[in-house]
Formats: sequence, C-alpha cells, structure tokens
Amino acid sequence: MGLGLALLSAVAFGGSGVAAKPLIEAGLDPLHVVWLRVAGAALVMLPLAVRHRALLRRRPGLLAGFGLLAVAGVQACYFAALSRIPVGVALLIEYLAPALVLGWVRFVQRRPVTRAAAVGVVLAVGGLACVVEVWSGLRFDALGLLLALGAACCQVGYFVLSDQGSDAGDEAPDPLGVIAYGLLVGAAVLTVVARPWTMDWSVLTGTARMDGTPVSALVLLGWIVLVATVVAYVTGVISVRRLSPQVAGVVACLEAVIATVLAWVLLGEHLSAPQLAGGVIVLVGAFIAQSSTPAKSSGQPVASGGPERELSRRGTSA
Repeated sequence: MGLGLALLSAVAFGGSGVAAKPLIEAGLDPLHVVWLRVAGAALVMLPLAVRHRALLRRRPGLLAGFGLLAVAGVQACYFAALSRIPVGVALLIEYLAPALVLGWVRFVQRRPVTRAAAVGVVLAVGGLACVVEVWSGLRFDALGLLLALGAACCQVGYFVLSDQGSDAGDEAPDPLGVIAYGLLVGAAVLTVVARPWTMDWSVLTGTARMDGTPVSALVLLGWIVLVATVVAYVTGVISVRRLSPQVAGVVACLEAVIATVLAWVLLGEHLSAPQLAGGVIVLVGAFIAQSSTPAKSSGQPVASGGPERELSRRGTSA
C-alpha cells in the first residue's frame, strides 16, 4: 500500500509540469503558476484545516516547517534556480534529496545505513542524470546551484516532516491536517514572493496549446490544483508514513521519469536513448532501495535486507 501510494504521488507530481508549461507559454509567469497551484490547493483543503484546528496548538512548529519547506521552499527555490541554470541541472540537484535523506538518517538520527540503500540512491541519481541529460548546456553559476541545492534541502524537509509522529500511534498528527495547514502557510509565503496582483488574469479565461491542441486554461489549472497538488501531497505524505523518508525519497525519483514520459506523449518532447536508459536505471535503483528496507519497527539498519523485510522516498520535489 505504501509503495502504491508513493508511485501515485510520483505520477501526480510528475504531471504538474505538463499542465503548467502550456500556461507559462500562454503568458503566465512561472511563479504565478506556482502561487495558483498552492493557493488553489489550500482553498480545497481549507475545510480540513478547520476540522483539525487543534493542530495549531499541538504542533505549530511542524505546520510552519511543512509550509515553509515542503510547500513554499521547494517551489520558490526551484523556479529561482531555473532563471540561472539549465532545467536538467536544477532538476538533478533537487533530486539529490534521497541521498541527503540518507545523510540525515546516518549523521543526524545516527541510524546505520547499509550498502543496499547507498547503491539504490547512487543508481537512482545516476539514472536521473541520464533522464534530464545533465550534460546538455551545463553552465556553472554558483547562485543558481545554491538555489537548486536549497530546493533539494527543502525536499528533505518534506520527507522528514512527513514522517514526524508516524510511530506515535493515536497521538500522531493527522496527515491531512498537516497538509492543509502546510498549504495555507505556503500560500501566504508565496503571495509575498509571487505578487499575484501583478498577474495577467485574462490568460485563465482563454485556452493554452498542448502540442498544438487548444485546451482550456481552467482545465489545466484544475489538474494542477486537484491532482498535481492535493492528490500528490496527500498520497505522498501518507506513503512516507507507511514507508520511511529514505525509501519514499528514492521512489520519488520516478517523478522525473514520469514527467519526461508525459512530456513525450502530451507535448511532443521526444525521449532520447540515454533518457530511456536512465529511466530504467532509476526504476532499478528505486526497486533496490524499497525491496531491501525493513519495517520501521525493525531494529535492523536502514535498508538492510533480511527475511523480515517489508515495503517500508521525493522526494520530495522539488
């Protein structure tokens, strides 16, 4: 169940770019698309925020951290990085998050990490380099690289914070409440950054072209809000609770593969042979990581194989 939810989250997150690109090409600023995405999702989740208002008193730090890192931080840092370095480079650096998650587990939580986990992460990141064709148009820009690394660190926060309280039983914060308040905090922060009052709202009343086919801008926005944000975050957070941050982080690398395939099918952006090979490598790396990880309650090292192993990631996402 956890692995299935993680895959569904990767598919939902991966579809955001395919829907957002036509809106950007139609005249919307990328940050405005991000603000519409987060603010719309926050509005959808508002009833759940009201229902779980006790979280404001019980876990204010968790809610603020999730909103600042998992929602606003990932989006803002990633789009800022795109203005200075190639898309492929920014995406690869953002998806170094699984490796950083393992670093968190090993050096902050002081839990042992086995060779299988490291191999899975190395394969996934290496395959991702092929998927995004990182060697194409590489330009060294220190600030751009730092911004992309900031997106990766924020994505680590997404996985670590999503896992908070997962072993607390009935006392664990409800993941839907955490997501709802995280989106509200993220929308507030992005409102200051994106300044939506300067947006060309007329774009939303027209159509955008998806590989030459006209599509209603509101339909694309609806997909971004409901599927690529609400469904993506809900399934992603629940999958982290069922798996573990490091495993969910590696599975989330599939988001880049999914995004590339969808762009191929829907936008006519064809895959090259290295990209196809890279997608296979990412799948292999994700499989190695998830299949060799014990249950959370196990005393074995993180990602240690054994007869009692279970299916226990964004990854993210940056």
